[in-house]
Amino acid sequence: MDKKYKVGFTAGVYDLFHNGHLNLLKSAKEQCEFLIVAVSTDELVMRYKNKTPIIPFEERKAIVESIKYVDKVVPQIDRDKIAAYEVYNFDVMFVGDDWKGSDVFEKVDTYMREHGGCVEYLPYTQNVSSTILRDVLNKIYSGEKENVHI
Repeated sequence: MDKKYKVGFTAGVYDLFHNGHLNLLKSAKEQCEFLIVAVSTDELVMRYKNKTPIIPFEERKAIVESIKYVDKVVPQIDRDKIAAYEVYNFDVMFVGDDWKGSDVFEKVDTYMREHGGCVEYLPYTQNVSSTILRDVLNKIYSGEKENVHI
């Protein structure tokens, strides 16, 4: 079966792995022959989110590696998507459509198109995120069970 792209790339934290993560990886793999997934290191997440992931990097990496849609997992040590493009030579970068129109990905898409690639925006899975799950867990563990709503 011929796919639209040869090598695809996506990146994320993948903390508290959930259906939204799986949907993105499955949709990406449906469009490319080989999918590279960059998992953010704990240090990177701390730098830009100012919080440590609940699941440590090596465990998040192992979870993502075990998914049948993923061909290769690499550490994401910074958020420079153009540098990642230069290192991994992918044809397409997959990101959730919640990033569409952002300055970051407009610049990346322009650069990639100038060099033979592109950015594909995949449907964002509504009402689920690691941040929501983290907030719910924090409320449960702090005794606020009556305030837990997903």
